[in-house]
Parts: sequence; C-alpha cells; structure tokens
Amino acid sequence: MVYRYACVLTPAEELGLAGRRLEARVRRALEGLGSAELRRLLDELDARARDRHLFYLRDGRVETVPLFATPLVVLPDQIAYVHSVSQTLHRACKRLAELYLRDDDVRAILRLPDEEEAWLRALWSESHRAEDPVFGRLDAVCDFASAHWKETLRFLEPNLGGIGGLHLIPTGDALVAEVIVPQLATRDPGLAALERTVDIRDQLMQYLIDHLEAIGRPTRTLAFIEPRFASSGPEEQEALAEHFARRFGVRVLHADPSELRVDGEGEVRCGDALIDVGYRDYEVRDLLALARDGVDVEPMRRLLAENRMVSSITAELDAKSCFEVLTDPVLAARHFGPDERQVFRRHVLWTRLVADRRTHLPDGSEGDLLEYARRNRESLVLKPNRDYGGHGVLVGPAVDDGGWQAALDAALADQAQRWVVQQLTSLPVHELLVRVPDGGVVWEPYYVVLGFAPTPLGVAVLGRASQRHVVNVAQRGGLLSAFVAPRS
Repeated sequence: MVYRYACVLTPAEELGLAGRRLEARVRRALEGLGSAELRRLLDELDARARDRHLFYLRDGRVETVPLFATPLVVLPDQIAYVHSVSQTLHRACKRLAELYLRDDDVRAILRLPDEEEAWLRALWSESHRAEDPVFGRLDAVCDFASAHWKETLRFLEPNLGGIGGLHLIPTGDALVAEVIVPQLATRDPGLAALERTVDIRDQLMQYLIDHLEAIGRPTRTLAFIEPRFASSGPEEQEALAEHFARRFGVRVLHADPSELRVDGEGEVRCGDALIDVGYRDYEVRDLLALARDGVDVEPMRRLLAENRMVSSITAELDAKSCFEVLTDPVLAARHFGPDERQVFRRHVLWTRLVADRRTHLPDGSEGDLLEYARRNRESLVLKPNRDYGGHGVLVGPAVDDGGWQAALDAALADQAQRWVVQQLTSLPVHELLVRVPDGGVVWEPYYVVLGFAPTPLGVAVLGRASQRHVVNVAQRGGLLSAFVAPRS
C-alpha cells in the first residue's frame, strides 16, 4: 500500500512560492522576446539612462550607473510586511539620540568624538522629542521568491540621513516601467499590471511638507544641502531640485554650506532666498572640517537647532553599532517593548563593536567577543563603524585565517574609526539579463541587496545588484528595479 501525505504550507510559505512562480513568469516572458529584441531593449535602456542622468561622479569623471532590465517582483502582502518591520526599526533608530544622552551603556556603543557629541548635546531638544524628522534607509536582504522568505529578511545596517539613490532609483524604476514592462506584457498579459513601488522622491517631499506644517513655517522654500564641489558620489541633488519644483510647485534651492548665511533677523538664507527647511547630505564631522577651513557653519547649526533640517541631529548616530543596541538582550529589554524585541530577534543581524570584552553571543550565551570573532571567521563580516559606500568591508569567508586575524587586530587598534563584527547572512542571488562582449544576451548570477525607506505612507525599495559580495553603487554595482504584482 502506498501512503500519500499532503504538504500543509503556512500562508507565508504559500506566498513565497507564489513569488517564485511570478519570478519564473517574468523570466519566460523575457526569454520569449528573443535575443535580437532583448539587445534592442538593453540598448534603449542604456540610452535613456544617459538621457535621464543616471550618473555617478567618480574622481571627477562622470559614469552612467548600470541599470538592469530584469525587474524584481514582490507581492502586495510581502511589501506590507516589509513596511511594518521597517517602520518598527526606523522608530527604534529615531530613539537613539535620547537613549545616548541618558544611558551610559548606549553611549559607550554609539560614542561620538567629543566635538560631535557637543553638537548633539547642544542641538537635540524637546522639539526633537516631539517631532524628530529623520528620513532614512535601512539596508537589508530578502529572498521574496523563497518559501521561507520571511526568515530571509535580514537588516544589515541603518542609514539615517543623506540617502543615496533619491534620483537614481525612481528614475531607473521609471525607465524599466517604460521600456521593459510593456514588452513583458506582449508575452504575458498578466504582467502588464506590474506597478512601481513607492517613489522615494514623493515620500521625501511629503515628509518635508508635513514637517514644515508641524513646525509652523509659513512658506515652503526648501534647500538641498550637499558638497556641491565634490569630485565623487552620485550626481543627484540638482536633478532632485528640478523634479520637486516641476512636480510639486515648491521652491527648491541647491546649496553648499559655504553658500548659506544668517541674516540680521536670524533667518538662514541662500543668496536672497529665505530657507524654511533643509535636506542635508552633510554630517557634523564634515561641518567641523569646513569650520577648520574657515567656512561659517553657523547657518547649518541654526537649522539643526531650530529643528528645520532633515535628517535632524539624531542622524549623527548613524553607525552600524546601532544594531548592537537592538540585538543586545539587556539593552533591548531596558528600552524597547516585547513586540519590538521580537522584530529585532527575527530580522536584525547580531552586531558588536570590536573591543576586548564579554558580550552576549549570537546563541544567547555570554562569552569573550574577540575569542568568538577569531574562531568564527566563516560566519562573520568586519565593517568600519561609520564609513559608508561599502568601503573597508571584509567578508570572513573571503579571506584566510591569517588575513582575518590581522584585520581583527587592526580593527581593535583603530580607536579613531572603530569597527564592528556582524553575523554573516546569505545574499540572495538572482539571474539577471546582461550583454556579453560578443553582443549576445545571457543570464548571469548577481548578489542583490535592498534598501527600504519607510514612512507612514509606505516603503520605497532601492534595489542594487553586483557580482561582488559588497553590493553598492559606489563599488560599481547596478540598479535593480522593484515592482509590485497586483493582488490575484
């Protein structure tokens, strides 16, 4: 006699398998277009990327950021879950300034240099406690096409201000929607209903407008403040200013801190224009460097002090060690509720500041951190605590024991930078369409990392893909557009 047993799936598993089927439909539709048509579409995508200024400035040279034609497709219930989890983590990160100022244990983990801490202490106020404008992005991985997709959702690090990709990502999404999705629909009409995820530019603008109303500013003159004269980084702010002025009818200025001044009435101006609120891609440590060079940074300080800057002074605690506060069971229990701690345990990667000390290890036991880190190279990543752009990240399995030991010793000695070790997680691998030198089009595997920018209105998805373990546009990764499938 043959016995057959039904496989009883959870709703989350059924959702993941539905995602896998959807991914397969997208691939079949692309393959059904044929090589010649795919080459034409990739050429058109590249040309439009240049026309829409998908640029990255690298050592003074303008490069077009690669844009992949293969969309990442997620289901509505999946994006709703990511939104909820991301909001929980974002709210937790916004509390870190308050915790820093009143908890010595939190301050030891997030410690700022003395000059930067002085700014935080002087500028964080009761106004920030009531309305703290932090517009951030949480970098994460998630394999939406896995039956166990919820278990694959792991957050890598926070980015609490100066988000890269504000122009690049939604513009890339729009190009894929214009060029690729209509062609998918010719092979599979059901794919015509794919929708772009939330436009992060719309989210940011609504966030700025809501904050202006909250602080009672009568007009709506915004300033995007960044190092205008830098030779490296994404070229975005001018395009953003033009987009906001065109789409929302608000006055948007694009300024360097050196171009700001405080007038006789105490208002911050750029030229003759009065600034109501600023969006900054400038850290306090950068402002301190400007001040040492003779630049008057009082206008920036005033905007921060008057709670007229997004992100607020809270964003100075933008460090990978934020996740130690969330994953240390003692600190988490001291400052966060049971529902928040459940999210941290399930989705935030164990992270510890490198030091000669005892701590709670990933299995919950208490042990020597350095001994654990030296013995567990294959399950760890070493990262500079406050650097960004993927610089300095060392993946344990990518080096031998000798190289790992040397890197840990150097991290321990580097008290100026400070470093963290973090639990290694698997990066989802997706096969994406690319051109090869002979002109053909093939599928090649790429690692994928996502950024989630949550607000109460929704969550924007910023996708990046690379064949390197460190997935970042600064490290020559490409843009991967995310789309939401319609409810069946």
